[in-house]
Amino acid sequence: MSKVKVIVNPNAGRGYGAELSPRIAKCLVERAVDFDLVHTQGPGHAIELAQQATADGYDTVIAVGGDGTSHEVVNGLMAEANGAPVGTLGWVPAGSGNDFAAMNGTPADLVTACDLIAQGNTRLVDVGHITIDGRIKRYFDNTVGIGFDGLVCMETYKHHRLRGMALYLPVVLKTIFLTLRPVRATITLDGRTLEPSKLVMIVIANGQREGGSFFVAPNALCDDGLFDIILVEQMSRLHILSLVPRFMKGSHLSDRLISETRARHMIIRSEDPLYVHVDGEVFTEEAHEIELETIPGALRVISPLGNGPC
Repeated sequence: MSKVKVIVNPNAGRGYGAELSPRIAKCLVERAVDFDLVHTQGPGHAIELAQQATADGYDTVIAVGGDGTSHEVVNGLMAEANGAPVGTLGWVPAGSGNDFAAMNGTPADLVTACDLIAQGNTRLVDVGHITIDGRIKRYFDNTVGIGFDGLVCMETYKHHRLRGMALYLPVVLKTIFLTLRPVRATITLDGRTLEPSKLVMIVIANGQREGGSFFVAPNALCDDGLFDIILVEQMSRLHILSLVPRFMKGSHLSDRLISETRARHMIIRSEDPLYVHVDGEVFTEEAHEIELETIPGALRVISPLGNGPC
């Protein structure tokens, strides 16, 4: 296996990343993995570190953190893309959600994660690209959420001690009853414009799961060159509340006010302000035009899985 760069977000999981760092080093040494380990110094630093690692010839970059850390590392890797698949990306999960790592077969268990790194089995996955109001441009590996999703992410930033479902469930309930506002949006999918409608949530998914346990797009495949797009029409707060356990099981798509479609390219326009999260990180509260496109097979990741769900 070629040399590996390990990028640790020490603040991930409310400090769990820092706690894991020496244990990761010991685990990789025991498996004869040739690696360098660095810590991020703040938001956005993992992008720089991953880009520099690729420029320095590291073939594999390991993200130690949550979905936000994975997101930054993907953006650093994609910054060095030249039309061929980039990577390889691997994970040691240490965050609140760890959704994309889990969907690619990397569990939260440190020893198993290190075993997967040492074994080096890989697969190719798609990457999404988002442009917000012509200004903000980023890559994403898992999901983009607009409306309800974005508001939930904003609320999670206010809680510094909780992790996992202990964090997400109270925040979901607060969003439903206090901050949720439907938006009127016009959506264009692969050149076909839908009738404008009032929506409480739009999810553009490369992977199936977000928020640690919510299977928002249970049919998504991260290697089919398509986004799975979930549209949730305006509904009562009690209706939304009743859907929370169904989102956790992935059984919500049968609801009459929820639709699922697929597309390679998507444009969302709204006069209402759109709250947007990208891979669980809030990017804006005031978007009015969002363009998304999928880049098939753009990223190589460490995974024991073959083709299929992600």
